[in-house]
Amino acid sequence: MKHLLYDIISPTSMGIRITPVDRQPVETSHLFEMQATSAESNVLNISASLGLKAKVLTKFVKDSSISRFIQHELSKRHIDYEGLSVAQGGPWGYRHQFNIADSGFGYRGPRVLNDRAGEVGRTLSSVDFDLKRIFAEEGSKFVHLSGLIASLSEDTSKLCVDIAEIAKANGSMIAFDLNYRASFWKNREAELKKNFHEIASRTDVLIGNEEDFQLCLGIKGPHAGGKDIQAQIEHFKLMMLEAKKVYPKVKVFATTLREVENANLHLWGAVVLYENEWVVIEPRPIQVYDRIGGGDGFVGGLLYGLLRGFTPDKLVQFAWATGALAATVKEDYATPSDEAMVWAIYEGNARVVR
Repeated sequence: MKHLLYDIISPTSMGIRITPVDRQPVETSHLFEMQATSAESNVLNISASLGLKAKVLTKFVKDSSISRFIQHELSKRHIDYEGLSVAQGGPWGYRHQFNIADSGFGYRGPRVLNDRAGEVGRTLSSVDFDLKRIFAEEGSKFVHLSGLIASLSEDTSKLCVDIAEIAKANGSMIAFDLNYRASFWKNREAELKKNFHEIASRTDVLIGNEEDFQLCLGIKGPHAGGKDIQAQIEHFKLMMLEAKKVYPKVKVFATTLREVENANLHLWGAVVLYENEWVVIEPRPIQVYDRIGGGDGFVGGLLYGLLRGFTPDKLVQFAWATGALAATVKEDYATPSDEAMVWAIYEGNARVVR
């Protein structure tokens, strides 16, 4: 069997996030902490932390201190990166996306301000990369694609379609997290539905919530059942079965379940269809330091478990726990020390380890 250089690769638009210290609101804060961020690198962080070989395909602004900060952070997180550096083009030229977010506290919910004007990642294109070398010669066991990148621009949409095609042809498993964003889809519905369908038709793992499946892929489901959790679970099961009729080659369908008691306490669960086997974790209470990145943590754990060959029940338990882990830290990505930490979270064991 051909040796594959990477375990998981993802195209992404890297940016930075600044967060007020001490969970304060943005408008009254003077001190902020900065991190490098993207949903896709958040997903890869689980595998990279646990010793697998991960890489992002991205783009940088040449001679930018922010670009250097991002590169240093990726290296620190053991995530390889590949991408062109392009000239900024003056003060109104290119830059990395900027997220300003507070974590909320109690009944004051978190707020996120996205500033993506001039985002260099919107120019990501298939011509920026030697896709044959990356996927046919070097190779990757898994490719993670996100609807956020697939809908950033016409160029990024084509990049994701091209990656799905060449990676699948060369033996990679494809994961697609639909991640619908209304502002990205405005006036582009027909184009993006076509591209999302092309990607989903080559996908092995398809992740999304009710809105994602309906608006990205046109999958209709019955009424969600309000706050009745059993009705919600049955709703998602029926919707996944409808999706399976349209995309029969998908091996795993997955969604998370979240009920917000307050900013510090959520009920967290999951519904997964693994081939013909259902695995359900009914929502359990988790303490929340910062909710942003919890879904990415779940996806990261799911893909790590698939790469490690976990059984369906262990796979979903691990993903649930990596999502819960992400909610306990100020970054929007989880960095498990080892698998034992993750299993302790699932088991509800917070005792000290000496």
